[in-house]
Amino acid sequence: MQEQLINRLLTYTKFDTRSDENSETVPSTASQIAFAKEILIPELEKIGMSAIQYNPENGFVTAHIPASTDEKLPAIGFIAHMDTADFESKNVNPQIHENYDGEAIILNKEKNIVLSPEDFPNLKNYQGQTLITTDGNTLLGADDKAGIAEIMTAMEIILADTTIKHGEVRVAFGPDEEIGKGADLFDVEAFACDFAYTMDGGPVGELQFESFNAAQAVVEIQGKNVHPGTAKDTMVNAITLAMEYNSYLPEKQTPEKTDQREGFYHLLGIEGTVEESKMVYIIRDHDRRLFEEKKKNMQEIAEKMNQAFKEPRINIEIADQYYNMGELLEKDMRPVTLAEKAMKSLSIEPIIEPIRGGTDGSKLTYMGLPTPNIFAGGENFHGRYEFVAAESMVKATDVIVEIIRQSQHYSEL
Repeated sequence: MQEQLINRLLTYTKFDTRSDENSETVPSTASQIAFAKEILIPELEKIGMSAIQYNPENGFVTAHIPASTDEKLPAIGFIAHMDTADFESKNVNPQIHENYDGEAIILNKEKNIVLSPEDFPNLKNYQGQTLITTDGNTLLGADDKAGIAEIMTAMEIILADTTIKHGEVRVAFGPDEEIGKGADLFDVEAFACDFAYTMDGGPVGELQFESFNAAQAVVEIQGKNVHPGTAKDTMVNAITLAMEYNSYLPEKQTPEKTDQREGFYHLLGIEGTVEESKMVYIIRDHDRRLFEEKKKNMQEIAEKMNQAFKEPRINIEIADQYYNMGELLEKDMRPVTLAEKAMKSLSIEPIIEPIRGGTDGSKLTYMGLPTPNIFAGGENFHGRYEFVAAESMVKATDVIVEIIRQSQHYSEL
């Protein structure tokens, strides 16, 4: 199985599927359509999946395995995303390091790019394993192509083992998760599952049913530009106002100063001139009350600053992006309990912690499809230091198979 997973991952990662947040198409890039049609659909056909379909309306590839019994067992879905993050994704050249010795890995000697345990202590957890890394020039794309490889391999195992009693098993590979749009158009009703799992987490054991509540805030500032020699009491510098606005936000509530369940304000980008400036923030918190307070605080800062002017110069638009899926999943924890039971039966200790981010499952849960998140095995996502251990991918695949196997006892949970 391990060699099969490695081969699949290498094939997938070499296909550029980076999404584009500025695009208005679905999917956001043509490369995702090509990946779906040229790589995934032929592979699904080869392993014997049924009802294989590419939906041009939402960019999802779906397929299923019919139930193996007449008993009423739950229909389960497994979901992974095709796109990669906003980092160099062309000419991905994965490197395989067998029997990793726990020391620094030179990714690119010419550029002195090193994957070192001094910077990433988590590397020590993989001593003796087979690591797949980048060559230092691109991301790897294990987020989430490791998840695709694991789902594909698990489906092949289920199709080959006729002794496993299960209900309908469905898979979905979707676009644009990295830009927060992928799940928006997903056809939950047509997918027809009782619950699903995204295979999109990090290290072995991760099992997540809580995510951030998330919003984006765009702050636009209108200045007044006059010649600096005659600017006294006339000029309004939009850049200075932007700096002032940001200074009112809590200094310790930023990503680099928070962890666990602590929320934050994150300034993603700033651009501007004396005449006009623009700042883009994301707002995150697991607690809905604190989330709403953060949004309110940003509005109140704008209102307070505007009082210094005859007409408003600071405008803020806040749009919610997704919500904490735990608010709904906690009402019926059986999908989480099933995954936890499957992991324990494989001697994998579940790590149940809230996601400091979101997955497609955050939106899908609110669309009526309960969707916790399970580890895919990768670490250091979204950059040149990304890696995944082949052994972690094997364990993730085993978990998928075991969930399907254990689902015959779902009503007893």
